Amino acid sequence: MFKKILIANRGEIACRVIRTAKALGYRTVAVYSEADAQALHVALADEAVCIGPAPVRESYLNVAALLAAARSTGADAVHPGYGFLSENDGFAQACLDAGLVFIGPDPQAILKMGNKAGAKRMMLAAGVPCVPGYQGADQSDATLLGEAGKIGFPIMVKAAAGGGGRGMRLVEHPQDLAVALVSARSEAGNAFGSEELILERAVIAPRHVEIQVFGDQHGNIIHLGERDCSIQRRHQKVFEEAPSPAVSPALRAKMGAAAVAAARTVNYVGAGTVEFLLDRDGHFYFLEMNTRLQVEHPVTECITGLDLVAWQFAVARGEPLPLTQEQVQLNGHAIEVRLYAEDPYADFLPQSGDVPLWSPPTGEGVRVDHGLVSGQTVSPHYDPMIAKIIAHGATRDEARRRLIGALQRTRLLGLPNNRAFLEAVASHPAFAAGETTTAFIAQHFDAAALVRPQPDSLALALASTLWFEASALSGTGAGAPWRSSGPARWPMLIGESEHRHAMHITATGAHSYTLEVGAALHHITLSGREGEALCLIADGVQQHAAAVFANGVLHLELGGLSASFEDLTYAPPATAAGSAGARVLAPMNGRVLGVFVQVGEAVTKGQRIVVLEAMKMEHQLLARRDGVVDQVAVRAGDQVATRALLVSLVEQPD
Repeated sequence: MFKKILIANRGEIACRVIRTAKALGYRTVAVYSEADAQALHVALADEAVCIGPAPVRESYLNVAALLAAARSTGADAVHPGYGFLSENDGFAQACLDAGLVFIGPDPQAILKMGNKAGAKRMMLAAGVPCVPGYQGADQSDATLLGEAGKIGFPIMVKAAAGGGGRGMRLVEHPQDLAVALVSARSEAGNAFGSEELILERAVIAPRHVEIQVFGDQHGNIIHLGERDCSIQRRHQKVFEEAPSPAVSPALRAKMGAAAVAAARTVNYVGAGTVEFLLDRDGHFYFLEMNTRLQVEHPVTECITGLDLVAWQFAVARGEPLPLTQEQVQLNGHAIEVRLYAEDPYADFLPQSGDVPLWSPPTGEGVRVDHGLVSGQTVSPHYDPMIAKIIAHGATRDEARRRLIGALQRTRLLGLPNNRAFLEAVASHPAFAAGETTTAFIAQHFDAAALVRPQPDSLALALASTLWFEASALSGTGAGAPWRSSGPARWPMLIGESEHRHAMHITATGAHSYTLEVGAALHHITLSGREGEALCLIADGVQQHAAAVFANGVLHLELGGLSASFEDLTYAPPATAAGSAGARVLAPMNGRVLGVFVQVGEAVTKGQRIVVLEAMKMEHQLLARRDGVVDQVAVRAGDQVATRALLVSLVEQPD
């Protein structure tokens, strides 16, 4: 028995576990890095312990610090969440050795399923369908090249010790395999500490379908249906839904039985997920088993009516599973999307920085799992996922419509994010028809389709109106909107991204204005405001918007457009057009890994200038024009903020 649970994780999953734990009467302990001192999961827990600096190896991956936090607070159980140490058999064993209940599977089960090669050998022995491939101990290039010839191309090269797309390469032609082996080994070694690889026949444009399994300490193992996680980017899931549009009751029974058989090979206890590839002909193949709770578990909870974290606690207490396989019922449909701090219009570049406004949606059939509050900073040290937005309905289309509505009501200002992209995917006819595969985004949302939306004249007019009122209230800028001769017509210059927009504003009454934006004329009345929520009448139509000022910038959302505006009316004149691209700025908070130019050096457009590390990824920053390096403002090892100057260029002398 246990009474106090330490959650060895952060963000939305820590909040998720804490809420169920407190509802069941357990006391909770949060852990946090120095960067997360003001995080929501810290505020929700009964107690919290700082376990180190921001880098994960010094905090959330620091086993000694986690165990010390458990000792100092008297916690007698540990929930690992997902990610970080959740599938680390050494951590699970360390918890048990310290006398703590580990709310997860046995360390041996984690160890056996954690290596793809070993797990696949076990699945083959158990009769679970597997993709044809090679998972042998001989890792020489000669053997791998020979085995690839037997398997046939295209082929997948995968890291045996981990997932998440790292150490994974799709090789379509034999002559490309040798290079792929070198790069996959290097990436696998850096990510997982092991260069072991496996080879598999590539299943082109499959569905990614996974089965939720649960086992108890009495030998009972059941499944709770499937989730379709086919829509992915860089092998990372973006949409998840349950049940799968492609799975019939008969296929569900077959896949469920295979998943239960997989779990039985390691006498599995707790929540786990067995992942499969499903081809166009209805054949399915074992991919891997995740020995933890999954990010996408809420869609299973929605259609089963179960709390899987509560089940984890019950199993950890030694209780039998609450249901038999025959008692499991699936009702309705649920779809989940992952809201990321990333820029879809810049190759989904992860973003970090302050979030002045976060207002998650509510409504019938809508659930949001998150760990964010307005004013919080999204750190460059951790995954850029901000929240999971889940919609449940009686049918798939009802769930889809509710999801679209929820996304439209989501307010996340101040940081580029993928909200509009998620809405576009959910609204796409192919998604509505259930035609989802792992190639969905590449097929329907290539770079040419992802064009950054520009603010229209109404958005510019509203931004000008808000800046005008703000400057009048503060006594700066335009000042009083009225003169003795009547209403004044004021010029304004509004900056958005790299663009400047000139316009005129005339006050026609209390909070009422006429805006001249180029050839467009708009009449705007600000009819109500509650916090960041605005009600306005624009050209006779009542609308709603959200706006917040932060650090001299107006962040505005109107009609699905989210943009940031500056008042440049009294700013110095714009620099010459020839200076465009002369500054290399940090696209996000991060650490400088290397600077590859020096003052006085001539550079050409596209040349590598700086490499920045942020959000678990490396980002190469390139020169956007020819020139000569005029200033180098950083050096390797520096931490930099978003839009910090890294390098500046000047025209090359004639």
